[in-house]
Amino acid sequence: MKTAIVIHSRLNWQNLVLGLLLAAFSLGGYLVWSAAFHRLGFPLDDAWIHQTYARNFGELGEWSFIPGQPSAGSTSPLWSAWLGLGYWLGARLGIDLVPYVWTYLTGWLLLTGVGVAGARLLSALLPGRRWAAWLAAGLLLLEWHLVWAAGSGMETLLSALIALWVLGSLVGTERHWMGMGFVIALSVWVRPDGLTLLGPATLGLWFGGADLGQRLRSIYRLLAGFSLGFVPYLFFNYLLAESWWPNTFYAKQAEYVSHLAVPLWSRYLSQLGLPLVGVGVLLLPGFVVLIWAAVQKRNWGVLAGVLWFLGYLFLYAWRLPVTYQHGRYILPAMPVYFLLGLAGLLLFVRIDEKSFVRRVVGRVWALAVILTLISFWVQGAQAYARDVAVIETEMVATAQWVNANVPSDALIAAHDIGALGYFSRRPLLDLAGLISPDVIPFIRDETRLKQYLDDQGVDYLITFPAWYPQLVVERELLYTSAGEFSLAQGGENMQVYRWP
Repeated sequence: MKTAIVIHSRLNWQNLVLGLLLAAFSLGGYLVWSAAFHRLGFPLDDAWIHQTYARNFGELGEWSFIPGQPSAGSTSPLWSAWLGLGYWLGARLGIDLVPYVWTYLTGWLLLTGVGVAGARLLSALLPGRRWAAWLAAGLLLLEWHLVWAAGSGMETLLSALIALWVLGSLVGTERHWMGMGFVIALSVWVRPDGLTLLGPATLGLWFGGADLGQRLRSIYRLLAGFSLGFVPYLFFNYLLAESWWPNTFYAKQAEYVSHLAVPLWSRYLSQLGLPLVGVGVLLLPGFVVLIWAAVQKRNWGVLAGVLWFLGYLFLYAWRLPVTYQHGRYILPAMPVYFLLGLAGLLLFVRIDEKSFVRRVVGRVWALAVILTLISFWVQGAQAYARDVAVIETEMVATAQWVNANVPSDALIAAHDIGALGYFSRRPLLDLAGLISPDVIPFIRDETRLKQYLDDQGVDYLITFPAWYPQLVVERELLYTSAGEFSLAQGGENMQVYRWP
């Protein structure tokens, strides 16, 4: 009970307000940087997929990407539904909340929530350090990956927040297993990989020190709470697409299957390197220190968090070994690593340390962490602005051209459907398989794709030419975006071709 009291004392209203202000400064800085660099927007085309589902849900009351065609193309139904609430409220209040205001506001609150959850977790890890919660919140609210995610329009931080809450509960003393199981089920509604949280929950429960009977009862409660949220999720997907998982679960793995030719150990090292870009590299020694301390004390809550983080990265190395867009797929696990590394750092750095050498090393280490955190916050703002500019000048600009120049009943084949779906409202055939699961079995076979496009009566093809070199050859080019930002980063301009 002592730990619970310490946690509660760190989460008073004054601390919450300060957290909200720091999160507003951090995310606001990224948005201002983006607006000054080019304009506001989202750094991923997938954000527009969520906005399209949300608009149709909020305004039409249907779960579809193309109106009148229900589909399971949203990886995160809970996130799309929440954004849909913004459309529903905006329509009834006569206020333009979406796509930006509601989404950025949610990102701000989620970033604050991640900071608060981090403070809770670190207070449980180091109950004697009254100032540790402040350091944890400050670290997370300024860490560039997390700020980028807060402005991305994606569900990433919601997934991270749930993970922090679950792992924080395992480290603390008050655990409500049925409630935890239900929250883990909600995390699956946010991202299918939320299912992995059952692992640390079960591990922490089994080695929690209770007798066998109590452990079995707790497992029953955990699974009962989980089933309450997970079974409806399965039926939701099945009713939409006759599949127990969303289309993206299969499409992404099929699209990047060629990456599996790289040795597994190399793929795993690539995933492990992603959290180290920035302050994470300085927290690595602390991460090791904490693991050693947890092993010595048999702290199963901490070890469960460590194993979940390492296992989460291994899962992506095994099935979806991509590292682009700043590690967006493993980003929900990064706050866990940052906090465990910070806890280990604070175990090493003690104010009352008597060893002169250790005292000096500890203070230099801590100063380096602070300077690196600030430096990469600035670099992250620049990266965010560039990413937004690419999406705006390629995907959004192309979608707006289509809306003005392509017949409303024309069937368009495209790989990036987010902005196209939102701005053009044209019939689409999705070459990435999210709303067109028929293409998944031959998603990278251009010969079969060509035949499929012919059979479906496609009128236009929209793509970056290098993505489908065989499909674009000898096609009539109708439009090339004028974006300069993609070219500056070694990319291409998006193009519109007449098909056939």
